[in-house]
Amino acid sequence: MLPVAQLYLRDVPDLHAPEGADLLQVLWCPFDHPIMPRTALFWRSAATLTDILTTPPEPPAMQFDNYLPEPCLLNPEQVTEYPDHLELSKEFQEQLGTWSEWQAAVTDVDDYASSPEEFYDRELAGAPGWKVGGWPRWGATDPTPRLCPACGSDMDALLTIATFEGDDDSSWLPNEVCEDREHTSPSSSHTGPEGQAVIDFFRAQGIEVHDRGRVPRDARVAPLGTNPVPRQPTAVQIGSGYDQQLYVCPAAPEHPHSELMH
Repeated sequence: MLPVAQLYLRDVPDLHAPEGADLLQVLWCPFDHPIMPRTALFWRSAATLTDILTTPPEPPAMQFDNYLPEPCLLNPEQVTEYPDHLELSKEFQEQLGTWSEWQAAVTDVDDYASSPEEFYDRELAGAPGWKVGGWPRWGATDPTPRLCPACGSDMDALLTIATFEGDDDSSWLPNEVCEDREHTSPSSSHTGPEGQAVIDFFRAQGIEVHDRGRVPRDARVAPLGTNPVPRQPTAVQIGSGYDQQLYVCPAAPEHPHSELMH
């Protein structure tokens, strides 16, 4: 299995960890089961981790190259988002369809006059990209209840593994991305000592790592600040460009989690 994400409670306050755990490690098998990788969750206490590998093991086999994530640092940013319009009541859906109300409340939205719901889903509902918690971005399927297979409780969204981040003109772009548009290279002010330690570790292996962006597989070291594929910093692709959503039981974190491609 391959590492996909490592999240610390100190960095993601809304991460609902079991008692005694402050670290979530997400791994997956890089083969379709049957249409996407199968994931495994490990909740741990960071203080008990002492036997740490100096060199990450390489996968003996993969079904697709894009099931091997590129090394990336996370700089979490908390945002407010709303549920997909299909998850709203009929009353609210009707209000979303009243274009005159949008015109009175928001400027520069005339491009959405024929489809106000599209503006809502794109700019206000379900932030795109990798995220912890939040609301799912429905598309491949209509909204459907996610029930715990062990106790039947409504499950909570845990992690979205996304093929793409926001478009270049998306209002969901992180603040540092917007700032970078005015500079020739990324700012390093978001990288703390621990993040720098991760960067130094990968550089020792001959792999350049950035706060954001991916390094081409055929390049051992790339100039600082390059970002050839800004919408796919992890190089992961789910299906033909979908998201893989992980759900957990809020009543008992030890219950089996579930997965959904959408």
